Amino acid sequence: MLDPESSNTELPAIPGKRYFTIGEVSDLCQVKPHVLRYWEQEFPQLKPVKRRGNRRYYQRHDVLMIRQIRSLLYEQGFTIGGARQQMSGEHAKQDSNQSQLIIKQLRTELEEILQILKR
Repeated sequence: MLDPESSNTELPAIPGKRYFTIGEVSDLCQVKPHVLRYWEQEFPQLKPVKRRGNRRYYQRHDVLMIRQIRSLLYEQGFTIGGARQQMSGEHAKQDSNQSQLIIKQLRTELEEILQILKR
């Protein structure tokens, strides 16, 4: 299982792709695929696109949401029910921490693009 002391700062950066497979999301969020499938049942906001053969394809906002759920459960000690309540409240009014995370990620990606353009 995951070490409860781990934090979002230790998670890898999200690549600039449009869709991610369940395996990629599992690696990006450091959660096993069966946990992701379970969270889909527990958190109504988490709805990956399903295509051929019922394969799941997650988008960037799904990955960020999964990271937030992971933080609530593993780092902040919420139960599934408590995390669900927290997410439904934060879904209406976006949490400033999540906004800061998105801004930080965008800044990192823009800096990477700038380095590529300088070459």
